[in-house]
Amino acid sequence: MNKAYQVPVRISSDWGSVLLESNEGRYLMMEFLESLDWSPLIISLKTGVVATIVSFFLGLFAARKVIKLSYKAKAVVDGILTLPMVLPPTVAGFILLLIFSRRRPIGIFLDQQLDIQVVHTWLGCILAATVIAFPLMYRNARAAFEQIDANLVYAGRTLGMSEMNIFWRIVVPTAGPGIASGTILTFARAMGEYGATSMLAGNIPGKTGTISQRIAMVIQDGDFVTAGFWVVVVLLIAFVIIFLVNLVTGSRMKNIKRW
Repeated sequence: MNKAYQVPVRISSDWGSVLLESNEGRYLMMEFLESLDWSPLIISLKTGVVATIVSFFLGLFAARKVIKLSYKAKAVVDGILTLPMVLPPTVAGFILLLIFSRRRPIGIFLDQQLDIQVVHTWLGCILAATVIAFPLMYRNARAAFEQIDANLVYAGRTLGMSEMNIFWRIVVPTAGPGIASGTILTFARAMGEYGATSMLAGNIPGKTGTISQRIAMVIQDGDFVTAGFWVVVVLLIAFVIIFLVNLVTGSRMKNIKRW
C-alpha cells in the first residue's frame, strides 16, 4: 500500500513546487512592471506620432516640388533634403544645437520674441526626430510619385479638376502603398531616434527621455534587466512595423506571377 502511493505523492509535490515557482515568478514580474517608469515609452510614441505627421505633409510637399525641377536643380535640392539620412545623427544634432541654441540668433529670437524654447524640451525631441526621419518620407513619396502614369494627371486636367484636387484625389491614392510604406518607416525612425535627440533635447527623465536614451542610461548603471525589457519592447515594435511595411507593399504584388 505504501509503495503504491509513493509515486502520486512525489508527482503532486513536483507540481506544487512548479506552481509555487510560477506564482513567485509571476509576482516578481508584476512587481517589476509596477515599479517600471513607463514615461520613455509614452514620450517615444508621442514624439514618433507628431514627427510622422509633420514629416508626412512636408515630405509630400517636397516630393511634389522636387520632381518638377530641372535635372541639375533636382540633384542639388534632393541632396540637401536627403542629407540627414546619411549624416551621423550626432552631427545633425550638433547642427540643430548650433541653430536653436539660446545663444544663437534664431534661438534668441524664438526665446525672447515667441517664448519658445527648443533645447532641452520635448519640442527639441520632435524637431530632432522630424529632421532625421523626414528623408524617409520624402524619398518614398518621391519614388511613388515618379511611377505614376502622367496620363492620369492629364485626364484629371481634361475633366477640369484643379491641381490640388488632382494631387489629393488622383496622385496620392495612386501612390498610396509607397506613401504608406514611407509613413510607417518614418514613424519607426522617429520613435527610435537617439543621437540627434540626445544632442538637442538631452535626456531628462519624464520630459525628453526616450526608450533609446533609457536603454543607454540603465546599461551605464548596470541595470541589464530593465535594459533587456526595453530591448524586447523595441524588438516587438520593430517587428510589427516591418510586418506592416511588408503587408502594405505586398498588397499590390499578390496578383503578379513570379518566376
